[in-house]
Amino acid sequence: MPKHASSQATAAPLDPASYPTWGALRWLLLIRLLLVVGLTLVFSPNAVDPLLARADTELAWSALLVYTLLVLLSGLSLYGQWPARKQQVYLAILVDIVVFTLLMHAAGGVASGLGILLTVTVAAGALTMEGRLTLLFAALATIAVIAQQGYQAFQGQAPAFTQAGLLGILFFAVALISQMLYHRARTAEALAARRQVDLDDLSKLNEFIIQNMATGILVADGERRLRLMNQATRELLGIAHDHHAPGVALGAVSTALAAELERLVQPGAHRQAVVSHHGRALRVSVKLLGAHRASGVILYLRDDREATAEAQRIKLAALGTLTASIAHNIRNPLSAISHAAELCAEAPGLSGDEQQLLAIVHRNSARIDEIVSSVLELSRRDRMQRQTLELYDWLRGFVDEFTETRQLGPRRLHLHLERDPGAVEADPRHLHQILANLCENALVHGADGPVTLVLDRDHHTRRPLLEVIDQGPGIAPEITDAIFDPFFTTRHSGTGLGLYIARELAESNAMTLALLPNRPSGCRFRLLFATTTDEDRAD
Repeated sequence: MPKHASSQATAAPLDPASYPTWGALRWLLLIRLLLVVGLTLVFSPNAVDPLLARADTELAWSALLVYTLLVLLSGLSLYGQWPARKQQVYLAILVDIVVFTLLMHAAGGVASGLGILLTVTVAAGALTMEGRLTLLFAALATIAVIAQQGYQAFQGQAPAFTQAGLLGILFFAVALISQMLYHRARTAEALAARRQVDLDDLSKLNEFIIQNMATGILVADGERRLRLMNQATRELLGIAHDHHAPGVALGAVSTALAAELERLVQPGAHRQAVVSHHGRALRVSVKLLGAHRASGVILYLRDDREATAEAQRIKLAALGTLTASIAHNIRNPLSAISHAAELCAEAPGLSGDEQQLLAIVHRNSARIDEIVSSVLELSRRDRMQRQTLELYDWLRGFVDEFTETRQLGPRRLHLHLERDPGAVEADPRHLHQILANLCENALVHGADGPVTLVLDRDHHTRRPLLEVIDQGPGIAPEITDAIFDPFFTTRHSGTGLGLYIARELAESNAMTLALLPNRPSGCRFRLLFATTTDEDRAD
């Protein structure tokens, strides 16, 4: 996990084997090349420095020539990365100490001021290496200076041991300060590396979360060009993984989505809408990334059917609580009332008015019991057992069973096949109740005319559909919007739950139940199925 990787990076100690880096060696090579150029200018014939007037130029130029060749050779070694990095530093520092001591001797000793070059060498060694080696470099430089002064004394020249000692103290001071800077640089570098690991892990974690969210995420800039799109968005929009890279115009991804976005970002506009993309209804929510409507936007996409299904699940949870209360607080008292009415009806000497009152009690008790049974059945719709059904064969069995149970006459209910839709996925118990409710409704309001079940495919989506058509007077236009509302009925003896239950059961099975216009008269209810077979998807 990213978090675990980050904790490992934080706990990891500094690795001494990683220093010095090849980058540090390149900087060291550059410094040495600059010193070669500078020393060449110092010992050139045009130099007018009085301190170098008595310099042994022959020795100086010989040392510079050898030094130049050695520096160039170190550049080749650096390019070939041989020998190892530490060995290259050791060789460079030792060569510099020897050469700079010879140049200082050629220039007249410590008084020439060239001993300061050894300070540069010690500092360079301390900044590229760690531990006691830095003090070793300082000690070697100090020994070299004192040895040079001893050689001058042996030659009969006046030595400057005091200046040599001070210069040695300077070497050790520079070594210690450089070592402190080295450790601080190492610590800062390690901290920066750990922070980079944390940032990388956090970035990967954010990307992982966004890409694996069930909700589609689409980010566009102010010019409405694509910046980010997660996998859920690609699935909702039907886009392949290698298509529509960042920078593509949103209109190229979805024309309908781009057009709807311009409407949603208008001042005062509602930030949610339903957009149709290739026959698929998408619920879109917009979040502006700035105060101006031309700012970048985040689009949250969800399949409208999934949003509807989630609403249905919430409704089921509330309905389950309600039905538990109904079963306990209504059915038990209702049973007592019905039982008491039956006992009263057995009493001798009841008048006609009394029998009529008892009949009213029986009739309304039965109606209430039917309502309770319907609500309880509706609350159990979450216990679905979906099966793959060959729709035409299943409907033929339903028509035969329904006709025999209701004792219908010939041709009162018949099945008409336009095109065989193949297999569908649904709970057969729920589908049976949906069609039973629709057929009961058609028989009651159909004016004794035939009821036809038409099986076909939708012309646009190629999804299977079933229509229940009667030849009755139809439904008045002013009440068409209310027929699916619970407890809405045009009959005094009806419960008003038949069409409501049919639609709720249809939605729980990913179906759509709607009332369509029928000409010249009658009602036409359409049940649109969700396809499940590979052949249906290919169509």
